[in-house]
Amino acid sequence: MAQPTPLGLRREVRLADFTTWKVGGPAQWFAEPDSTAQLQALLAWARAEGLPSRVIGAGSNLLVSDAGLEGLTVCNRHLQGAELDSTQGLIEALAGEPIPTLARRAARAGLAGLEWAVGIPGTVGGAVVMNAGAQGGCSAEVLESITVLDPAAPGDRFTLPASAMAFAYRHSRLQQEPLVVLSARFRLSPGHDPAAVSRRTSANLHSRTSTQPYQQPSCGSVFRNPEPRKAGQLIEALGLKGLSIGGAQVSPIHANFIVNTGAASATEIDQLIAEVQRRVEVAHGLQLHPEVQRLGPFDAIALAA
Repeated sequence: MAQPTPLGLRREVRLADFTTWKVGGPAQWFAEPDSTAQLQALLAWARAEGLPSRVIGAGSNLLVSDAGLEGLTVCNRHLQGAELDSTQGLIEALAGEPIPTLARRAARAGLAGLEWAVGIPGTVGGAVVMNAGAQGGCSAEVLESITVLDPAAPGDRFTLPASAMAFAYRHSRLQQEPLVVLSARFRLSPGHDPAAVSRRTSANLHSRTSTQPYQQPSCGSVFRNPEPRKAGQLIEALGLKGLSIGGAQVSPIHANFIVNTGAASATEIDQLIAEVQRRVEVAHGLQLHPEVQRLGPFDAIALAA
């Protein structure tokens, strides 16, 4: 086995500490690179060792198995930084940059277009992969291009324009392809009054925090909306707010949130997702598809996304 110390590798790291649901077993190998060069070196190490690898951000859209994950898990939360061109409306941001932080910086620079992102509990990379959205906006509307690398050839990096991302509602091609986002380039609308953009940004945040359970661990919205209907409304209409399995609970505040009340396991959350899906399908004939990505071994309970 290669010596891990130069790459900052650690063994058997508890992934519950790196997900917003606060659940998940240990990673066989774990690292938090502080540069894209170190990230590339880590992926090259895993490939040379014959180990599977994955890159996570803020862990806000993940359900990690209680059994943990084999191979290498890389958390890019330290790969932060962004350059703003307030004249042209351009932003270059590293994948680990928190999207709420970027939204506030853009507002202070008088750049409009990211006000919706202030309440998204994730990173730039995650927002691109999921085509994250809220308050009527989404990543696809402001993304110009991304720089990615292929873990199968981590020495190579290349740029993809937004037009090549196959964006759809909460979807991009990166959900099927094992490409790792290194950075993203956004084009916003320049020349706005910073105070006005900041007020809109703060209003969006207040709207989310006043209607969603931000004080408890969750992944954000669990299910995609079966447009034109809303998943939360369908769940609430069935009286499922407060429904619990172990420490997992359908939030009494917002029915499209499942919260960890303190001691939930990933298995209990997975079972509750499946039970909500089952009841909605029986009552409405609709199959709710989770936004959340399941990592690691789970029993075949939840319906396929």
